[in-house]
Amino acid sequence: MKESFWTYLVIVLGLFITVVLIIVQDLTSTSEEDYYLMKEVMEAAMIDSVDYGIYRSTGQIRIIEEKFVENFTRRFAESVSANKDYRLEFFEIYESPPKATVRISTSSKEYTVNSSEVVDFGIVTVLSEIMETKYQESKWPNGCENC
Repeated sequence: MKESFWTYLVIVLGLFITVVLIIVQDLTSTSEEDYYLMKEVMEAAMIDSVDYGIYRSTGQIRIIEEKFVENFTRRFAESVSANKDYRLEFFEIYESPPKATVRISTSSKEYTVNSSEVVDFGIVTVLSEIMETKYQESKWPNGCENC
């Protein structure tokens, strides 16, 4: 009889460890996906929102805030899956020098612990980016007439 209890204990412990591994894997993969997706989308949105008219005439790199938010939201929405809810929050968007901070909030899958208790974990990813260039001056310091 004693050996059968050990068998039950090993089976229950194995199921518990499997559940914990699945939850941890879901949390880390969601967080990692959000970070790398956010990094790529933010870089592309900043490049897309550069005001090239100002750059050509003065050599100053400047982004357009509304265009950045629009590009970021569009690119992010195209890249994520539809089975999770995301909340995008934009902070500290400076046009010159170009800087933006974005916070993305989402949650993990819902897991039922008891019949009445549902557990999900909130995942928050924050990223700030400053755009810079190695060029100090514009190619056209006097303006661009025929370019």
